[in-house]
Amino acid sequence: MSHKHRNVLQAIYHDPVSANIHWREIESLLHHLGAEIEPAHGARYRITLNRHEFFVHHPHHGNEFGKPEVKHLRECLAAAGATLSRYDERDKG
Repeated sequence: MSHKHRNVLQAIYHDPVSANIHWREIESLLHHLGAEIEPAHGARYRITLNRHEFFVHHPHHGNEFGKPEVKHLRECLAAAGATLSRYDERDKG
């Protein structure tokens, strides 16, 4: 995993929740993790990662995710097994 992707994943899991993560960084990370990203209705995107499907909203004003969206993304990534510790183990092995 590149430092860029690792930093974005760290920001998603960081407490307190960060509110300055850009959509293009999240989209790049999701592609790197092997996710399929499809436009859904309106500003929603359907994400399929490790056989888990979830939806995220593209930010309406600007490109930064708000705290509630980052929390939602964190929960979805954790459910799909995309945690920082898992990818640290993968990179070591």
